[in-house]
Amino acid sequence: MDWWRGLSRRRRGLVAVVAVVVVAVAAVVAVRVASGGREGTPAQDRPGPILLVPGYGGARDALSTLADRLRRAGRDARVLTLPGDGTGDLNAQVRVLADAAEATGAPSVDVIGYSAGGVVARLWVGGDGARLVRRVVTLGSPLHGTEIAAAGGVLAPGACPVACRQLSPGSALLDGIGDPAGVPWLSLWTEDDQTVVPPDSARLPGAVNVSLQQICPDAVVSHSQLPTDPLVTGIVLEALDDQPLTAPAASDCARLRAG
Repeated sequence: MDWWRGLSRRRRGLVAVVAVVVVAVAAVVAVRVASGGREGTPAQDRPGPILLVPGYGGARDALSTLADRLRRAGRDARVLTLPGDGTGDLNAQVRVLADAAEATGAPSVDVIGYSAGGVVARLWVGGDGARLVRRVVTLGSPLHGTEIAAAGGVLAPGACPVACRQLSPGSALLDGIGDPAGVPWLSLWTEDDQTVVPPDSARLPGAVNVSLQQICPDAVVSHSQLPTDPLVTGIVLEALDDQPLTAPAASDCARLRAG
């Protein structure tokens, strides 16, 4: 401690202040790490309402079964109504999600995006949504587009509305989306998907990326069955709890199906 005794009283005071600040900052960081929170965004241990975003076409019925199951688990789950028929500009759908999140008045929301609804979620998070979203789960979402949309735009352009064109691989909309850095995100898909082609277009850098067949190799689930399949429901329930978000393992198959 000879260096301490060699300091003037003024320098000792300055060193003491710096030490207090360092300890305070370390404490804040430790709390954020423990809760899974991100700077300026919600902590992970206080789940809020769940907003479910329908897919292309905007049909809400596809998500009603999942929403009911979430409500039975004690969560506030709300299925959004997309403007028009859900085939228009995805940016307009992002505004619906943003308004719904603000309207909850809650400190945070969780988001489930089914099919194209996952692209809407990604656009929202990449904009202003990161400050309000706690977790995101996407189900069979063409986050990098689907070849069916591209084929539709070429073979029947009149039957491929705005959202269809935006979901073509390499579209200006998809190429302009950043990765959701720091947002806990589970992207789930099925290898049996014939709507999102290839199925692993759902893969997202930085997310927990899982195909159903990784968990249950015998799973046979189509794109349209994702929101109602018991295995998917079990995975979603665990992904949106207050525990750290991790990838399910094959050893969890039976338990998740029963959940």
